[in-house]
Amino acid sequence: MPVNKSKAAFRTIAEVAEELGIATHVLRFWETKFDQIKPMKRSGGRRYYRPDDVEIIKTIQHYLYERRYTIEGVQKLFKRKGVKNLVGEEIQKDFFEAHQIELDAPTLDLITSLQQQLENMKQELADALKKSQE
Repeated sequence: MPVNKSKAAFRTIAEVAEELGIATHVLRFWETKFDQIKPMKRSGGRRYYRPDDVEIIKTIQHYLYERRYTIEGVQKLFKRKGVKNLVGEEIQKDFFEAHQIELDAPTLDLITSLQQQLENMKQELADALKKSQE
């Protein structure tokens, strides 16, 4: 069952495989052949694909399955033309930019206060660590 995630959300290998109709072992194989696919790996080796990874995978899928390129052919194409030219200018753009929100004054004050408290705690911990090493 597909999960309704924001466009900027990271996706698991199963979610990407289901969305694109590709087996998970094919995605893992493509990772070995295309350095441009760089999922974040968490404990236990669980993969999380960035939106950019998904776009690159879609492009690879298009060239392999629809345009009938070989893997070597797509690799050469990426090298010759560049990923941005093939996938589009949106690739590797900070996808958090699209999700900026306006904060009201009380919320902004709260966040600023919490940030300052965290900075103070960080300094206290650094001081305690330094003292313990003396």
